[in-house]
Amino acid sequence: MTKTKLVYITRKTHFNAAHRLYNPLFTDEENEVRFGKCANKNFHGHNFDLFVTIKGIADTQTGMVMDLRILKTVMQEYVVDKLDHKNINEDVDFMKGKMASIENLVAEIWNQLEPHISKGTLHCIKLCETDNQFVEYYGE
Repeated sequence: MTKTKLVYITRKTHFNAAHRLYNPLFTDEENEVRFGKCANKNFHGHNFDLFVTIKGIADTQTGMVMDLRILKTVMQEYVVDKLDHKNINEDVDFMKGKMASIENLVAEIWNQLEPHISKGTLHCIKLCETDNQFVEYYGE
């Protein structure tokens, strides 16, 4: 008898977006002290890489946890189309009224994706803002 194993599948995508770290409760000077160059009133951009990991037991008939083509479509429709070449502070509906930090962004991306994962379970989202900094979110 073959024991079923929990596996993790990951799909990567990419988008470009601009944002500004700025708290309207702070003065311009306080924002500059807290956020440095990221508080630039003209915004700044990043080339983001997004990794979405689904966990589950592979289906006995298909051998897949989730069809990665479907995951690609979900990621494109609910995340990339809403973020790519956009201003996160001003153009992205699910970020309205929120600080446009990478930490808040990854949690809101989770909220966009989770209802559309029909096979397996959304396990982790990794959002890379630069080659040297990224954040992982597990829905907690």
